[in-house]
Parts: sequence; C-alpha cells; structure tokens
Amino acid sequence: MRLGLNLGYWGAGNDAANLELAREADRLGYSVVWAAEAYGSDVPTVLAWVAAQTNRIDVGSAVMQIPARTPAMAAMTAATLDTLSGGRFRLGLGVSGPQVSEGWHGVRFDKPLARTREYVDIVRAALRRERLRYDGEHYRLPLPDGPGKALTLTVHPVREHIPVYLAAIGPKNVELAGEIADGWLAIFFSPEHSADSLAALRAGREKAGKTLDGFDVVPTAPLFIGEDWRACADHVRPYAALYVGGMGSRQKNFYNDLAARMGFAAEAAEVQDRYLARDYEGAMAALPVDFLDAVSLLGPKERIADRMRAYAQAGVTTLTLSPMLQDLEQGIAALRTASEALDLAGVGS
Repeated sequence: MRLGLNLGYWGAGNDAANLELAREADRLGYSVVWAAEAYGSDVPTVLAWVAAQTNRIDVGSAVMQIPARTPAMAAMTAATLDTLSGGRFRLGLGVSGPQVSEGWHGVRFDKPLARTREYVDIVRAALRRERLRYDGEHYRLPLPDGPGKALTLTVHPVREHIPVYLAAIGPKNVELAGEIADGWLAIFFSPEHSADSLAALRAGREKAGKTLDGFDVVPTAPLFIGEDWRACADHVRPYAALYVGGMGSRQKNFYNDLAARMGFAAEAAEVQDRYLARDYEGAMAALPVDFLDAVSLLGPKERIADRMRAYAQAGVTTLTLSPMLQDLEQGIAALRTASEALDLAGVGS
C-alpha cells in the first residue's frame, strides 16, 4: 500500500501551505498528490503549479468534473499535464452532483453512468491519437449535420497510457469504475464496511475480463494525530457534517446515502436535518464518533498503524491522507508521522 496526499480545494488562503505539504509529501516518497474542484479553483491549473515545484510525486485530479469539459478537452488537458509533469499525471474524473452540474455548468444530470462510459471512451480514443469519431447517445463526433471534421490530437503524450480514475459512491458507479477505469477514488471508505463496494468493483472487473490485480483502490481518509483519538475525531466533524448533511439536496445526497448503507441511517438523517436548518454545530455533534473513526485515521502513531493495516487488508492500494484543520507545521508533522506509521504497519510498497 502506498500513501497519497489530498489537498482538496484551493483559493481559501492556504495555498502556500498546501504547496509546502505537497513538497513534503514528495520528499517523504508519497505516491501522489491530488487536488479537487467544485465551483471555485480548477484542478488543471493547480496541478500544473504543483507539478512544476515537485520532482517525483504524481499529480492527480480528484476530480476533474465531467460536466465542466468536453471529453476532447479533458484529453487535451491530460496530455498537456502529463507532458509538463514528465509523465506524472493521473486523470481522475467524476460526474459531480446535480446542483453543481445543472446550476453551475448548465449540464443536465441525467444518465450519469451512460454519460461517464461514453466520456471515458472518447478521452481514451483521443489519448491514443485516433481520428476522433464517436456515435453515442450523449456525444456525437463530428456532429453529423455540419462542417465538423474528425481530428487527431496533435500533442504526443509522454506515456502511451495515462491512468484514468473514477470517483464513485453508489454500487453501480463503483461497478462501472471497476469495469472501465484503472482506479477507484473513494470517500468515507471504512475497511469494516467495504465488502459491498469491493464486490461491486470485482463485478466490474469481471465484466472487463480482468481481476483487481493492478487496479488502484484509492480512498481519501481524514488524518489527525494526537494522543486521544476521540478528541482527534472532533476535528473531522466540520468536514464530515458538510458532506453528510450539506452536499446535494435533501432528496439526493450521495454521501448521506453512503452513511446510511454503513448502518448510520438515523444519525445521517439527523445530521442532514440539522445542517439544512443551518444548525451546523448540532449537525457536527450528531455525527457518531464510531462513524468518524471508521472513515478516518485518528490518534497516536501506533493506532494509525493499526488502521493502516486494516485498510491494506481490505484491499486499499493507495491510501490518500487529508490532514484536518491544521497549520503548516502540524500538517508536515502529520505527514511524517503517517509515513512512520506505514513503516510500523509493515504494509508499505
């Protein structure tokens, strides 16, 4: 199992610290640093900036939003970032959610599975430098009733194959990731509650005539180091309450649904009720500490090492860490402690 670093969204005033965290992860031998986008900073610009100031660590999008770009544009961006970084780019894709897709990008959030499948097909064809022709339900290239011409990507990517990852939460989305991607980007992943998700991944791999060998299972886990793990869990509450309570709408919140599938349905409903009523403190307090512990790395180094063993035994191949609400000095110390914990756990690769 390898370690990664998730820097999340940029532009919140901590960009200089995030760059230093990326540099430290590079020095420590972390495998990859990821950045995110929603409706603020965009991922490609951030990753180009990070790649220019690091040496060995991969840079990955977690995620580039499918409704934000045509698939051909995504291929252009992937080829460019891979070239600029010397072959260190990982292309993570996701459909986002209905509020962002329709409210920000003006793209209907319909048939996300079929749209994702076509999108990845086109991205890969473009990166193979094929003459781009596609006749799908959602994408037609060239358009059949105009002067459009089937074109070939003019950039030669550094690598023949740029790895594609899918962010997926629901069982069908996870199965699709197993079928068509090189890796799965997971959130709120718990080793103790992972059997159904991993079964969905295997089902997808079987559809493609493959196994999980060589497939990258990449959850992001909040990280907070300290002697009292329960006190550490309190630092995860704002992040978890935002997702479980406030992401999406009352009718469609994928993270709330995930918490319910993990056995926390009543608690997740209360978190959402309180969050949507703008009782943010109440929403954070309603999160069960057992849920926070299940999806995070909390406590002293020895406890972190135990949890890392559990992640590795569950099938995780890249464990991405998200240091919680820490200043730069604490964040760097957390990354170093996590690296030591991986050595202690004896599951590193």
